Amino acid sequence: MTQPRAGAGYLNNPPPVYPDIALDHGWEGKVLMKVHVLANGKPDDVSVIKSSGKPVLDDEAVRTVKQWSFVPAMRGTTPIDGLVTIPISFTL
Repeated sequence: MTQPRAGAGYLNNPPPVYPDIALDHGWEGKVLMKVHVLANGKPDDVSVIKSSGKPVLDDEAVRTVKQWSFVPAMRGTTPIDGLVTIPISFTL
């Protein structure tokens, strides 16, 4: 069995938009999310497992990942649901 995959190098997933309030205040942080990926490659559930410390950054990371496409987990040659951990860093 292989795990699902995602990221900038996979399937042209867009990066998050840096929230204006975070830019204005110079907020940075890293959000770690657990994503349940369906066999069709779409995210079913996205949850924050480690916050950036700024809810606005966490919310933007979740909003972005919910729009991504993933390479699903595989059992042999059959796509199946799976879990993947996704980090998103907000740096100025």
